[in-house]
Amino acid sequence: MNIKLRNNTFKQLLWIGMAGISMFFAGLTSAVIVRSAERGWDTFVLPEYFWCSTVVIIFSSILLVLSKRKVKRGVSPTPYIFSTLILGLFFAYFQFKGWGQLILEGRYFVGPGSNPASSFLYVLTFAHLIHVLGGIISLIVVTIKSSQKKYTKEDHLGIELISIYWHFLDVLWVYLFIFLLFSLK
Repeated sequence: MNIKLRNNTFKQLLWIGMAGISMFFAGLTSAVIVRSAERGWDTFVLPEYFWCSTVVIIFSSILLVLSKRKVKRGVSPTPYIFSTLILGLFFAYFQFKGWGQLILEGRYFVGPGSNPASSFLYVLTFAHLIHVLGGIISLIVVTIKSSQKKYTKEDHLGIELISIYWHFLDVLWVYLFIFLLFSLK
């Protein structure tokens, strides 16, 4: 199989997977809209740590853009990919800190102190974090391969795929963040 055909095949499969993920989150956000119109919907402010998560994931996407530019110029993208990996871990850390802040406020997923609004917040952010963890695993693999100089100007599919997926996660998080910002008010 030639490189161009292989690249196109993997990219198409990634886009199909991202379409499925998008439909999953569209269903969840639709459920929030429907449920928020009913009685018992609580309003509250998003945890401050979710703001930090937003800044971190946007900056991490910028680093992946730079890594693609570097590899296309024949320069090692490893520092940029590794930095993206570190920021991905910080994103996850801030998510956990945000959940901790919710717990301190008495907002739980289930049980006493839970509310449909807080439950949906946990579900949406946890589901997104699971997809981020998949991206972090991919970033680990791409970082290792990049440090082993396995990517060239002509063949850097791994970097392209993780860039597409990570930018998708970035856009998805910004969408969820804005959606939750207005849904919980």
